[in-house]
Amino acid sequence: MSRRVVITGLGPVTAIGLGCDDFWEAIRASKSGVSQIEAWDTSEHSVRIGGEIKDFDAARWLDRKSVRRFDPFVQFALVASDFALEDGGVQPDSLDRARAGCVVGSGIGGLAEIGTQHSNLYDRGPSRVSPLFIPRMMINAAPGEMAIRYKFKGPNFATASACASATHAMGMAFRLIRNNEADFILTGGSEAAIRPVAIAGFSSMKALSTRNDSPETASRPFDLNRDGFIMGEGAGILVFEELEHARSRDAKIYAEVKGFGMTDDGHHITAPTPDGQGAADAMTMALKEGGVAPEDVQYINAHGTSTKFNDAMETRAVKTVFGDHASKTAISSTKSQLGHLLGASGGVELIATALAIRDSILPPTINLETPDPDCDLDYVPNEPRSMDVQNALCNSFGFGGHNTCMLISKFHS
Repeated sequence: MSRRVVITGLGPVTAIGLGCDDFWEAIRASKSGVSQIEAWDTSEHSVRIGGEIKDFDAARWLDRKSVRRFDPFVQFALVASDFALEDGGVQPDSLDRARAGCVVGSGIGGLAEIGTQHSNLYDRGPSRVSPLFIPRMMINAAPGEMAIRYKFKGPNFATASACASATHAMGMAFRLIRNNEADFILTGGSEAAIRPVAIAGFSSMKALSTRNDSPETASRPFDLNRDGFIMGEGAGILVFEELEHARSRDAKIYAEVKGFGMTDDGHHITAPTPDGQGAADAMTMALKEGGVAPEDVQYINAHGTSTKFNDAMETRAVKTVFGDHASKTAISSTKSQLGHLLGASGGVELIATALAIRDSILPPTINLETPDPDCDLDYVPNEPRSMDVQNALCNSFGFGGHNTCMLISKFHS
């Protein structure tokens, strides 16, 4: 019999809140974290808004040497991990560190460091490229530094599948624990891509919203007048734990991880298949693994990017899987509040989903004013909703055709 896996700690670092309490309060208040970008001069850019974290000072949690040594995406991951451990009541010294691991996704990794060292190379010469360049920018720096911080000796690696990265990481963590290769894993994703080159690159693709004069309303998943996604930043780290291990330390349990599905479209590097079959197959896999029928799912945390292609595709995929029950299933996109955290999005969104299960409150899709005829399901518009949630899906899709889905459920002993 497979071992049971539960979620026992949550650590969000986002534009709407740092730590579980602030994050969830902002979600329930339908707050937008999208604003004018302030970290660098945007005057020459066509897009000047993003889900930028304004009040993040890594020195509040990390020593000065660490702040200098780590790219922001690693800083986000470490602080989110501290939050998750604190929220879960975990003392790392009390764990069997050989059975504790870190599996974390990122779509891009150390983009700030890449930009800094690229400038050093061309402005000052090869000798001025930092010897710390490689360990700062590599995607696996996040789980690697987490393991060093907590002295975890178990499974440790990074996943990189664009915007599906965090959910791939969590799926692997789920299976490692279920298959008795670990008892305790910090998992999720981290991203710090609100940088000039990334904003310029996505702008050139016409993928970003240009509502610079109204940033709070720019991310509008499933709305007829959406015009692109909003770049976000931050991290979402969760504690995944084997059930008896969690019980042995009297841990609080947010939800049980029941299933995971992953597929690829095999279609196009940036565009999903219009019929959403790959996304539908990933959802079906997660449900099958968890032994849950579509009609027993109350809530879906959608990928919901606020782009024309994704939102319509995801709607079709839900209809394929749920049939007549699709119209009875509540769906929402927390990207409407956070922006799109790329490789970190799945981690933050699973945190929101776990809290929805705990409190029987569905996160809203804000800025949904004019429904798109191609997006005709129940997207929990604008305000949170009270609803008992026994089973929920969390979708993440990424460039490269990657489709991932996690099924989590209310814990029953």
